[in-house]
Amino acid sequence: MPRSFLQRLVLLCLLALALPGCASQGSTLGYYWQSAQGHLQIMRAAEPIDQWIARTDITPALRERLQLAQRARAFAVAELGLPDNASYRRYADLKRPYAVWNVVAAPPYALTLHRWCFPVTGCIGYRGYFAEADARAEAAQLTGQGLEVEVYGVPAYSTLGYMNWAGGDPLLSTFIAWPEGEFVRLLFHELAHQVVYAQGDTLFNESFATAVERLGSAQWLATEASPEARAAFAESSERRSAFRALTRATRARLAAIYEQKEALALDEKALAAMKIEAMQAFRSDYATLRTAWLQARRDRTAAVNAAQLAGYDRWVARANNASFAAQAAYDELVPAFEALFEREGRQWPRFYDAVRQLAQQPEAQRHQSLRALPPPKEPPGA
Repeated sequence: MPRSFLQRLVLLCLLALALPGCASQGSTLGYYWQSAQGHLQIMRAAEPIDQWIARTDITPALRERLQLAQRARAFAVAELGLPDNASYRRYADLKRPYAVWNVVAAPPYALTLHRWCFPVTGCIGYRGYFAEADARAEAAQLTGQGLEVEVYGVPAYSTLGYMNWAGGDPLLSTFIAWPEGEFVRLLFHELAHQVVYAQGDTLFNESFATAVERLGSAQWLATEASPEARAAFAESSERRSAFRALTRATRARLAAIYEQKEALALDEKALAAMKIEAMQAFRSDYATLRTAWLQARRDRTAAVNAAQLAGYDRWVARANNASFAAQAAYDELVPAFEALFEREGRQWPRFYDAVRQLAQQPEAQRHQSLRALPPPKEPPGA
């Protein structure tokens, strides 16, 4: 296919989709242009995995990981019922740490994300940029509007399967070297976005994909992974569960404080003092948790621990309403989706059908239906 024709087609698709899963409709053509150009650069860099494996100029570690990716991709289709299409059968070396940088924002006394809207994917609480500088510039504008803002790197994004005709979403260097359990988690998460997508409902979409990654990675680790990979993942999951529990508790505390603004008509000075106290307690509790992690750390996983701890450290240092609100979208409804999986007999096709039926309901109704489900008795590792 001629490159100019491909470029026009991809641009048209991105104008309509605005990179669902990572970006949203901008108010200027400049935003659309950077989305189209950024995605085209990734597509151009991608080559079939078999070609990468056959190369003589790649490291043994990369070759081994690409072979693992092929096995995990086949597992996703055969065992998890995830789409058998062009996505994640090519690999691209981006030569940068992240695929995109997301911007999220929230008011100073609310955990409600600022949203950007567009026709196909609806309103989304984040906006993605292929250049960090562009994301920082957007964040500065939102900060000037009095919002709390967070910018964070994203290792991968989904085009919801709309770009499979052009080669699909590729594997990326931004996450290829992750520990095995973390790598397959992300792969299953992104593929899940191609199964079901409810327009404009980030909470539903991300919680569903997170549930699939949790359930799917637990299945992979139980049947496909080495004892060493299982042990490393168990250790990482224990930290992640503890951290999420801490952030959930802090979100609840902040939400209760902000509710008092209306219920008790508290002035901004009183709210600010209560908020500062809650954030100080959060960081103090994290410091205690971190110390416990370091004391329990095993020497053989020291490097992995250091990388994960560094990520948590950055998150805590920058935490604000925007970061807490964004995180909620990825875990708030996960137990409900896991309960739905149990209700459907742990059968993936039945589970996906049930999720599709929920996606057809109005947003409030689908959330209510999910929250009415009893939690699973033995949820998988976080």
